[in-house]
Amino acid sequence: MKVYAIRIFVKDWEGLCKFYERILSLPLKFKDVKAGWAGFDVGGPSLAFERIDQSDKEARELVGRFLGISLRVKDIVSVHRQLSENGVEFIAPPEKQIWGGSLAHFKDPEGNILTILG
Repeated sequence: MKVYAIRIFVKDWEGLCKFYERILSLPLKFKDVKAGWAGFDVGGPSLAFERIDQSDKEARELVGRFLGISLRVKDIVSVHRQLSENGVEFIAPPEKQIWGGSLAHFKDPEGNILTILG
């Protein structure tokens, strides 16, 4: 088995696609407007966005939470600065970790929390 995609559930599917493509500059792999499904290239399995049915209470609870997804970057300080200048909301600046690397958590427009790792 291999991981194909890491799915993120969203309400404003089109807005999130624009955010990840334009602000985070992730390459788009596929997009199906009718299905509400898009995948972005993150160097392995796709980071995929799936539009939820907003009338579904359980589905709504999947939006706007910590996702446990870490995106590796070469220079976390410059990526943090660039994304911050582009309006990305970070919970805190990059922080050195006991294992030697640095982490910074950011929120996308739907409140999903992801991590950059350097």
